[in-house]
Amino acid sequence: MRKLIALLIGCFALVLSSTVQAQNVPGVSNAELNGDYAFTFNGITGNGGVSSVFAAVGRFTADGAGNLTNGELDTNGVGAGATAVARTFTGTYAIGADHRGVMTLDIGTKFAFAMIANGNAQFIEFDAVGGSGTIGSGTMEKVDTTAYGTAKITGDYAFGVAGFDNSNNRAAMVGRFTSDGAGTLTNGAGDVNAYGSVSSLPFTSANYTVSNTATGRGAMTLTFLFGGSPATLNFVFYIVNAGKLFAMERDAVASSTPLLNGVVLRQQSPAGGFSNASLNGNMVIYLTGLSVCGGGIGTVPKAVAGLLAADGNGTFNLNFDENYCSALASHTGLLGAYIVASNGRTSITVGGNGLVGYLVGLNQTFLLVSDSNVLFGFGEPQAAGSFTNSAVKGAYAGFTTTPATFGADVFSGEFTADGASPTGNITGTQDTGASSGPNSGVAFNATYSVSSSSANGRGTMTVTSGSGGSAVAYVISTSKFVAVPSDPNPAVLLFEQALPPPTHSLSSLTLNPTSVIGGAQSSTGTVTLSGPAPAGGAQVALSSSNPTTANVPSSVTVAAGATSATFTVSTRTVASSTTVTIFAAYGGATTSASLTVTPASPPPPTVSSLTLNPANVFGGQSSTGTVTLTGPAPAGGAQVLLSSNNGAATVPSSVIVPAGATSATFTVNTSFVLISTSATISASYNGTTRTATLGVLL
Repeated sequence: MRKLIALLIGCFALVLSSTVQAQNVPGVSNAELNGDYAFTFNGITGNGGVSSVFAAVGRFTADGAGNLTNGELDTNGVGAGATAVARTFTGTYAIGADHRGVMTLDIGTKFAFAMIANGNAQFIEFDAVGGSGTIGSGTMEKVDTTAYGTAKITGDYAFGVAGFDNSNNRAAMVGRFTSDGAGTLTNGAGDVNAYGSVSSLPFTSANYTVSNTATGRGAMTLTFLFGGSPATLNFVFYIVNAGKLFAMERDAVASSTPLLNGVVLRQQSPAGGFSNASLNGNMVIYLTGLSVCGGGIGTVPKAVAGLLAADGNGTFNLNFDENYCSALASHTGLLGAYIVASNGRTSITVGGNGLVGYLVGLNQTFLLVSDSNVLFGFGEPQAAGSFTNSAVKGAYAGFTTTPATFGADVFSGEFTADGASPTGNITGTQDTGASSGPNSGVAFNATYSVSSSSANGRGTMTVTSGSGGSAVAYVISTSKFVAVPSDPNPAVLLFEQALPPPTHSLSSLTLNPTSVIGGAQSSTGTVTLSGPAPAGGAQVALSSSNPTTANVPSSVTVAAGATSATFTVSTRTVASSTTVTIFAAYGGATTSASLTVTPASPPPPTVSSLTLNPANVFGGQSSTGTVTLTGPAPAGGAQVLLSSNNGAATVPSSVIVPAGATSATFTVNTSFVLISTSATISASYNGTTRTATLGVLL
């Protein structure tokens, strides 16, 4: 069998020839996949030595018990039957105790997937056989259904999409736009590498709509000048949340309209716009391309990962590793320069090569390389600190990202790293997909070493199972790292923190208080386990049904030996009372609690006016005063203080404006006077005072 990508690199004897282990037992952990999800998929379809691009985006609802409903997907590809528009589906799934699962759709498709700690999943297509079928991978992510509307897509966004045309020529496009929340996209800017030809894309118009508010499906059209001529690309998208869309180009695949698939992310623009200071610190980059190689190698994928350290002033240092023409190579100490425009477009030069980036936030960007390999990928901020072996410790879900040829093998699996020094150990189980057929439950063993010197968090891996292999990894944080393998058909490998094998279940989630004022108050959540957390603690995944209104961290850790932990639910202002459901998941169990977010009470009213009727009286007569507030009096009423500067006219010390009312009256009594005089009557409340003059006549 051809070498397996993903640190599996040609390493596993095929001791298992059918679906086994977690996939053959009932779904003991099915509750880990629960709720509404959107997904994106990149693949290659092949048959008899001929292959072509294939992609899909869609959504479904998982019931936590092994059933999929409300499924809908759009696909695009080359040839008959490759295209589907809003096709409905149902399905089933089963998740084993090790958090690996298999999903079967009623449209004849099978996926293997690995759960991540946050409730999302990485997956591969798992049904190619005998040199025919589809090889590919993707992600499933929990969605915020309250974002299913045109008005929810508003603000500044960056995007990155890549793929192939009908002749397997690679293309990629990056850019940004501003959405008005009403269907119009303005301030568009973009760059494209079309089959090795790089150019900017002046946008002439762009628009979008969320056409189905029940599924979050929408359409987007981008019109621009390409090579001086008008061009249009039409996309279908599915909403993950108001800040993230899975987007796929839906035009018929041709040389003028390649099948581009990717993601749209809301930009976190600093005040005044982006600048060179928006690249400041360490950023891990990872990219995939396609290379035409000599020496009988032919056309093979290219995979790159590295560490870019920017100074915030326009210069950087770059270390990276690549698998180019089926050979690993390291490049260190490269100096480069960059310029960031206020819209996030970033021009990068290094070693005679040019790159274009569109920033999403600080040290976070889509990347496009101006070369014939059409390298495309992403850069993520590396967490603070020095990374050594201890940074890679615990449970991880891993998978193959974006295979670029039908000759690539893909995998998804669950792994455990021990963090030992000077040599760490990784063990696990994965499911693999190849054109020759799927294999499940393949054991994996490797050693690794991560260094904080030179390139912080760069590590090497040596596979000790099967026929062996190697890879180079870059640590993004203690919960995420990427790797480039020494496979002849490489792809970037992505590993994210996964759920550890549970020893206890999640027994409850409580919120205190259960009702807060949006933007002014927060609530404290408490998760409680059925018993003490194991060594290393228990990571409980958290999510919110409406993160725009009430947001939670992605997880909270119950310390080893403890049974509970707390976290903060932060809120934003709301126009009307909104109920948000907070979810917690651990050990295959999911529980929830409701939080009511209310609008802030209006500010208390002030004194608007004071009038006297009549304004002149003979001594001994009375006048009626009326005090009026700027708004309704609060509960309990408003006590307005009264005074007079002349003993010839007396008033009570105060008057009460009843709750909900805006005015109240009082009596001004006068005494007989020897000469005509006047008195100033004052009314004071909530920091304001109004006056009126009463004439007391002889």
